[in-house]
Amino acid sequence: MDQLRQSLLEAPIIEKGEYEYFVHPISDGVPMLRPELLREIVIKIIRKAEIDNVDKIVTPAAMGIHISTAVSLMTDIPLVVIRKRQYGLDGEEPLSQQTGYSENEMYINDVDPGDRVLVLDDVLSTGGTMRAVLDALDSIGADVVDTVAVIKKAGSNELDDSDHHVKTLINVRVEDGEVVIVDESGDD
Repeated sequence: MDQLRQSLLEAPIIEKGEYEYFVHPISDGVPMLRPELLREIVIKIIRKAEIDNVDKIVTPAAMGIHISTAVSLMTDIPLVVIRKRQYGLDGEEPLSQQTGYSENEMYINDVDPGDRVLVLDDVLSTGGTMRAVLDALDSIGADVVDTVAVIKKAGSNELDDSDHHVKTLINVRVEDGEVVIVDESGDD
């Protein structure tokens, strides 16, 4: 993961309240996302994730979309985006997303009981978004085959006391205004 590692080490840090936040093309869309970085990440996801017999890739808007689209194109697995807008379609499932710096309602469409899904996202930090997504998928009756986040911000999160497991590609922490690599291989 040379490009991902290097891009994280070069990422600027900003503060949102008391929360230190790294700005990165995968998690924020800035600076510009280079195709070689996205390609490296997609290959690593495909190698790490259980994708056999997966019916759908599920990702929350917005920053999981580009990663999940690329994985969908490479695997021919359809993509479902969890939206921040309610459409009122049959089977739409609401969920409440809470992160370290915001709270939103989100909505899942096109996931049915028994669907075998791969959940993908850009960053696992507080675990608020991922916990809400996984709980909602459980409520629908979907079979979560695997869950992968590209980057994990090390430390406790809302998934620690749950039965949900998230694989990651690289684990980092923010220390003294810089990104520090904690585990270059992430969590299996």
